[in-house]
Amino acid sequence: VQLVESGGGLVLPGGSLRLSCAASGFAFRTKAMTWVRQAPGKDLERVSETDSGGSGTVYADSVKGRFLITRDNDKNTVYLQLNDLKTEDTAIYYCAMGRYSDSWRTRWDLYKFRGQGTQVTVS
Repeated sequence: VQLVESGGGLVLPGGSLRLSCAASGFAFRTKAMTWVRQAPGKDLERVSETDSGGSGTVYADSVKGRFLITRDNDKNTVYLQLNDLKTEDTAIYYCAMGRYSDSWRTRWDLYKFRGQGTQVTVS
């Protein structure tokens, strides 16, 4: 399993970014996918997740109406569109295979089916 995030960067408040996560090594179109983030000194937070088909999505309350998760099963890629960014959105954003689990909070470093993250800084 390989997951590679891209698209992070430095953006002004109110700006937008589009994160991508390219997947390989597994049957992408059969798996739910999740975006999580971790800010310095804070717990891992689920941002959004999508089912295998892309029609069932979940968002954290803090990002509802601002972020949009989509996926392209032909390209083995899941995306996260970040709009109206706020300083509190600053974090490392990771994509992961599967539905979010609370166990990730304490075992994130051990979770094999995740990417290395992309930094988003809103300032």
